[in-house]
Amino acid sequence: MKLMFAADIHGSLTATQRLLAAFDASGATWLVLLGDLLYHGPRNPLPDEYQPAEVASQLNHYADRIIAVRGNCDSEVDQMLLEFPITAPWQQILLEKTRIFVTHGHLFSPASRPPLCHDDVLVYGHTHVPHAERVDDMVCFNPGSVALPKGGFPASYGVLEDKILRVVSMEASETIAQVAISH
Repeated sequence: MKLMFAADIHGSLTATQRLLAAFDASGATWLVLLGDLLYHGPRNPLPDEYQPAEVASQLNHYADRIIAVRGNCDSEVDQMLLEFPITAPWQQILLEKTRIFVTHGHLFSPASRPPLCHDDVLVYGHTHVPHAERVDDMVCFNPGSVALPKGGFPASYGVLEDKILRVVSMEASETIAQVAISH
């Protein structure tokens, strides 16, 4: 199963359209959204082509292929526009021998770990900075941000394919970082 991960859209229509085009081309089964979908948040600048209602409309076309979690900028009002659930603080995706714990990153992160087992995978957003590495006994993965990247990184998303998690640049479709999951 191929998965695509994206975080921190923050209401950018441009980023949403580019993400959905990449998803269509990827052949991924699921688009996993890591929160902060519609609102830009008070600490962030307005993203390129800020149109949260249109972002919701575009994402709703993929509602049956989206797994999502709530970010710190998401609200119950946002849920009213979306046709897929976003209010859970975390989700789990179970592979044959691996559990992927999906969260936004403001509640659970590498610094504040949920109770996970050896070789589980923690996938999170929130920082807008890509991260892909084994930390102690688990894999930590952040696809960066599709709309408001930080740390000098380009806009990016993540892909899980053939037991490899990759952070992919939206601009050049190049791998920025990668890490293997154990099983």
